Amino acid sequence: MNFTDDQIADIGEEIIRVLKTVYDPEIPVDIYELGLIYDVQISEEADVKIVMTLTSPNCPVAESLPQEVKDKVKQVENVKEVDLELTFEPTWNKDMMSEEAKFELGML
Repeated sequence: MNFTDDQIADIGEEIIRVLKTVYDPEIPVDIYELGLIYDVQISEEADVKIVMTLTSPNCPVAESLPQEVKDKVKQVENVKEVDLELTFEPTWNKDMMSEEAKFELGML
């Protein structure tokens, strides 16, 4: 079954809402506001591909954080498959954080 553009937009919004419930253990800001999510692609069949990074390759949650993201996104209504790609290109830096995240961390 193919979803309409509106349905895909709704799924996308729900995915972002879910991503905002996942936190980096070292920084009290969610991974979406931190800028760790580089890309979210949703096909017409509601297969999701997420490209994300970690604050550092040696991050203590290098194993568990991507799995948590995958598990939570899979629970979003209508999502079929979740393909998660972990990348360190480009390397994450503080400039990738949203204004909100910078404000929370007292960087503004």
